Amino acid sequence: MPTFRAGRHEFGQNFLTDQPTIDHIVKLVSQSNGPIIEIGSGAGALTLPMQTLLRPITAVEIDPRQVQALRRQVNSRTTVVHDDFLHFRLPRSPHTIVGNLPFHQTTAMLRRILHSDHWTTAVLLVQWEVARRRAAVGGATMMTAQSWPWYTFQLVGRIPAAAFTPRPGVDAGLMTITRRTVPLVNTAQRKQYSAFVHAVFTSKGSGLRQILPRVADASAKGGVMTWITQQRLSNSSLPRDLTPEQWAEIFAIATRHAAAATPKRSRNGR
Repeated sequence: MPTFRAGRHEFGQNFLTDQPTIDHIVKLVSQSNGPIIEIGSGAGALTLPMQTLLRPITAVEIDPRQVQALRRQVNSRTTVVHDDFLHFRLPRSPHTIVGNLPFHQTTAMLRRILHSDHWTTAVLLVQWEVARRRAAVGGATMMTAQSWPWYTFQLVGRIPAAAFTPRPGVDAGLMTITRRTVPLVNTAQRKQYSAFVHAVFTSKGSGLRQILPRVADASAKGGVMTWITQQRLSNSSLPRDLTPEQWAEIFAIATRHAAAATPKRSRNGR
């Protein structure tokens, strides 16, 4: 059994101590494949029971005290690394990510995960409101929409603050992120797609019927208006209301028209 020490404020340590939640996370991880990379192993609340899955585990922990203690408890399949996950070099082969993310670094760590390659599934504990937003409960955020062509997000459940020691000021949310086997948008267009989503979310306008024509290339406006009619978007429809498939469709329409309008240069540059 892990030995829980006082959490250190500078590391944002709130150790998971609720056994049913631990069991649920291990079950979710068991449904994934490949080696496991754990973010913030702490005293080993997840590390030690995950060893029953008989898969290689790399536990990344920033607190040297926790590293030394956990190294004495793990088996030969588990490696405990003293490092900051934000700087840790992830494997270049398929793997699963699992972690109880420090609440004060949730956004930075999620960005790191979503911009990393090769992992296939992530099982994460984050702040409740962050989990809701990332899973598009009540509508998608810009960050979720920018990631949707490559990932699916699922809100698994709400974890009360009492499940942690020391107790945080807010509840947590258990969520999973799964990499799509077939992306909705070509990965080579990720930067262009991200800029398009940003433009839609930040453009002036009272709804998508006004916003989308404004952000589209001049030659694409006709196609955009036809798409809006086909989708039956109302005057009150907002960017947060679009589905992953709709984002991919409207992006394809905008980029297809823009590409067709761009003149091709001859080999002599004329």
